[in-house]
Amino acid sequence: MAENSETQNSTGPLPKNDGEFDPKTMRKTKPGIKRLIMIRTVLSSFILGFPFLLKTIEIYRSPLPFHGIDSLSNTLQSNPLHIPCRFQVIYLGFDVEKKLDAQRLGFMIGEQMTKLTGGSPVCGGCGKDYTVSVTVDSGNVCNQNLDGGDLCFWRCGTIDSSVNLNGNDEEIDEMFRSILSRNENCESSGGKVYSVVVVNKEDDDLDGVRVVVGKYRHAWLVGKVEEIGAVSSIANVFVKFFMNGGKEEGISKNEFMPVGADGRVVLSFSLLNANPQDWIYDWDFRKIDEDLLAPVVEALAPIANLTVESQVLYHTPKSSFSYWDAKLSSYVFRTKDLPFFVNSNEWHLDTSIAAGGRSKVLQFVVYIPSAEECPLRLQLPSGKVSTTNGFISPMWGGVIVWNPPRCFRSSDSTQPQKHTLTSEDLEELLEVSLGQLRQLFGLTSNDLYAGESGMSNILSSERGFTDWELDALSRQHTCFNLHSCATTLGSLSRLVQSLPRMIIKDEIGKQVKFSLEAANLAQTNASHGIYEASAVSSRQARALAEDAFFHPSIMSISYYSFEHCFAVYTPFFLPVALHVLLASAKEWRRYKQERAKYFTWISKTKAE
Repeated sequence: MAENSETQNSTGPLPKNDGEFDPKTMRKTKPGIKRLIMIRTVLSSFILGFPFLLKTIEIYRSPLPFHGIDSLSNTLQSNPLHIPCRFQVIYLGFDVEKKLDAQRLGFMIGEQMTKLTGGSPVCGGCGKDYTVSVTVDSGNVCNQNLDGGDLCFWRCGTIDSSVNLNGNDEEIDEMFRSILSRNENCESSGGKVYSVVVVNKEDDDLDGVRVVVGKYRHAWLVGKVEEIGAVSSIANVFVKFFMNGGKEEGISKNEFMPVGADGRVVLSFSLLNANPQDWIYDWDFRKIDEDLLAPVVEALAPIANLTVESQVLYHTPKSSFSYWDAKLSSYVFRTKDLPFFVNSNEWHLDTSIAAGGRSKVLQFVVYIPSAEECPLRLQLPSGKVSTTNGFISPMWGGVIVWNPPRCFRSSDSTQPQKHTLTSEDLEELLEVSLGQLRQLFGLTSNDLYAGESGMSNILSSERGFTDWELDALSRQHTCFNLHSCATTLGSLSRLVQSLPRMIIKDEIGKQVKFSLEAANLAQTNASHGIYEASAVSSRQARALAEDAFFHPSIMSISYYSFEHCFAVYTPFFLPVALHVLLASAKEWRRYKQERAKYFTWISKTKAE
């Protein structure tokens, strides 16, 4: 290929002696630059197109508030969530002329409460953020240790020791509720106050001191008691019941809650006919749902979004064996047989259409045995027969064995007899199921408590849960949900930062943002003692964090590493780019050599 060069007329005069011209080191024409321009143009197009290539393979990443996530985790780790609680003690029937020091009594009660709690703050508990108001009210004279201007506390002269406390506990409980809850703005503003009324009263029918814990947020002690002597009983009621919700072991932040990650719980009730050839039982569950379960669902609404469903199954034998006990005149299965009682092969319980995603399903099974093993009873390790004839499986649900009234099949009938459970039977079964639900939530189902001060009577609520139990559950779930939210968001943050090419859609960014906002709102409501609102906000924060972490786009395979991207595109672009670079370098080197030859010839010409 001939080189492009300029004409000899532009090179100046030629030397007279051509014999001195060396073609290896000289040239008479100026080297052309067209080839250089072409190769440099191709090289420039590759260089300028490289950013466009990176743009075409760019992964969209919505910005995540990493600082907010770290701040939430650090706050919960360094400062456990303490929800303020307010307590008050009202002494009635005591001689104020003895100059009882309400301030001293309040200090003693607070000190005893600190001993019972161990002094170490627990997440979800009242911690050290509680106040104890003491009022010694004799009607004419009133002594208080706190400012009496707070309308949420006791107002002097409301009642005296002559109040009748010998009636029905339910009526007394309602009376104290009407007196202690006169200011409706207290509860709506988060000013819930737990009260203990101590009535110094001699009663021949009363042996010692009688302690009753109501179904709202108050309790009362009646009997011949000294002011200082009641301090231990008062502190015990405050801590064991109003703080810990009646749990002996107290509140633990690591305790797993029977609530789904999305804040939903499905209560699935199943009626199992072991052998329908013996008898067939059915139930009117709609009436149960409307009349008995609706208050329970409403009571637990701040903690979880509950839905109820039911089904009737047939041919559902149990897996464990039972044997005949002549003393009990029944077939018996023991506690060691409980792990094998549920027949997962025959009991098709997981047929819920309401439990979607990460919802939690709690199974409540009513098992009707066949005629071959009826009546069937649960024998406890002590040798006694269980009064409820049922048991629970943590995080799964509960089972109740219901024996028909007549445990024999009629020989005259060739077809199985069809029956419907009566309303009385349904109420008894539901009462046991509610007790099992309470145990699944970590509460006790016993209405008697043996404490240091003797037996305490605990009133039950029509909703299945008392107000102070719901408060304890709300505080506990708020703590659990916030810790779960912080853990999930922290895992998401570390995952996103470790994979620079992971796809982060705007929907994920919004979910993380709203989750942090809900978590901050829950902490704010908790700090003001608004238990229900804090539980709802914490539940939303956890659900949004779980939705963001398990978003379908995160599970995509498109977030390969940069090394993988380089390995994919290198076989296509490296050979061409390498040839262009080598050609450009070669052409530049050739141009410099030819130009040097030309300048050598020009210098020789000028010298002659």
